[in-house]
Amino acid sequence: MGNDAQRRAAFAYNAAADFYDASPLGFWNYFGRKTIERLSLQNGSPVIDVCCGAGASALPAAEFVGPEGKVIGVDVAQSLLELARAKAAQRRLGNTRFELGDLLSLRFPNESFDAAVCVFGIFFVPDMAMAVRELWRLVRRGGQLAVTTWGPNLFEPANEAFWRSIKDVRPDLYKGFNPWDQINDPASLMTIMREGGVESAKIAEENRLHPISSVEDWWTIVLGSGYRGTIEQLNPSEREKVKDANLSFIRDEKVSAIETNVLYALATKPG
Repeated sequence: MGNDAQRRAAFAYNAAADFYDASPLGFWNYFGRKTIERLSLQNGSPVIDVCCGAGASALPAAEFVGPEGKVIGVDVAQSLLELARAKAAQRRLGNTRFELGDLLSLRFPNESFDAAVCVFGIFFVPDMAMAVRELWRLVRRGGQLAVTTWGPNLFEPANEAFWRSIKDVRPDLYKGFNPWDQINDPASLMTIMREGGVESAKIAEENRLHPISSVEDWWTIVLGSGYRGTIEQLNPSEREKVKDANLSFIRDEKVSAIETNVLYALATKPG
């Protein structure tokens, strides 16, 4: 994945695991399931979900393919994999396996899956086209690839307030971890799909407002998402200032929703 990018993603999401499944972060499960619903998964199919996190897309995939199918989830964050395993056990989904690994060193033979899925993960790889190529390699002829990424204005208006609060206490950390912005429009997502050898991708947009029902909701989202990697680098007093600034912003601006716009890229490998 590129050692630095991999380390930073693993650091951020291992730290975020304690809040990752909190109810204000319901967008993980919403978009994970929506991605799987766009695929035509058959009973008995093998599926790989790379950057699977806590199972937001892997677990719905396991339901779709049934006991005869199998879903392998791969992620760099051990803490999220533990959450995924616990949820799979709770739902009695014995057709799942979750393992530590990264997108550019997947040890599976060519064309070994009916579907490859990557939800909110492709942007952690510095060479995204290479990541697409690796996922495409795993898809059998007639099988499908689904890549989901954030669209424009992610978490606005709160996102800008968050980074402003970071700039006030630690300018060196300002927007140091915001990789999804590179492919947040259909044209740039289509470009990396094509560069990765996927000519036939269709891109769909979903613009959605995610409710913020209390002042604390936004801070929970900060702690349970990629922002956590930045928060973990603050000392306690800096962290307190950032938290206060964020809570004040939500309260003063009466923010009741944030933007969670998404792009879905879906492709079927020619038979």
